[in-house]
Amino acid sequence: MSEHVVVAEDDVRQAEVVRRYLRAAGYRASVVHDGRSAIELVLRSRPDLLVLDVMMPGLDGIAVCRALRRESNVPVMMLTARRDDDDLILGLEAGADDYLMKPYNPRELMARVRTMLRRNQWSPEATLRVGAVAVDVPGHHVTVAGRRVDCTPGEFEILAAMAAAPDRAFTRAQLLEKTRGFEASPTDRTVDMHVLNLRRKIEPDPRRPAYLLTVYGVGYKFTDGSR
Repeated sequence: MSEHVVVAEDDVRQAEVVRRYLRAAGYRASVVHDGRSAIELVLRSRPDLLVLDVMMPGLDGIAVCRALRRESNVPVMMLTARRDDDDLILGLEAGADDYLMKPYNPRELMARVRTMLRRNQWSPEATLRVGAVAVDVPGHHVTVAGRRVDCTPGEFEILAAMAAAPDRAFTRAQLLEKTRGFEASPTDRTVDMHVLNLRRKIEPDPRRPAYLLTVYGVGYKFTDGSR
């Protein structure tokens, strides 16, 4: 069965364009035009991806993403006409995995959709263990000293990529390449926000990280916490 993508977009014409591109690419596509309908459809149908407009009537995309993250790990790509960093940060903090600015080329949107869905299917057999942190890729979950930690798909992909090569320093661009397969602006902020959120979830003291370390002038590395 083909992957199911939900499109939440209040612009009817734009939503129809996206729906047609998705169906032409072989995906099942469902469209809603407001935030509450987006939440209801995602929780009911459990899609493989949500393409979510920020500016919608009723609940906006930020509120929708926050509500869904309490009950779902569906990958979320946000669409917005806003171009300030605050909007980007709010979206990532709410749990979005990718961000695309309007106006956009539908072919770029489709490239990102394909990459996000392909990454969701990545499933090596072994659980990756670094110190007290275990990243179960087939099961798509993380534990720290046996305690289950909920991660968004974007956070999980970054953590899995780093856990596969402990103590290796990754640049932000390398992490985006491993988790997305493309580079988009702004790139640094996307990785930084995911790492910040991961530190809050897995570090004993997020202000003094033991696992996810900053490598100044380079990026980040994942260690066993013994240093």
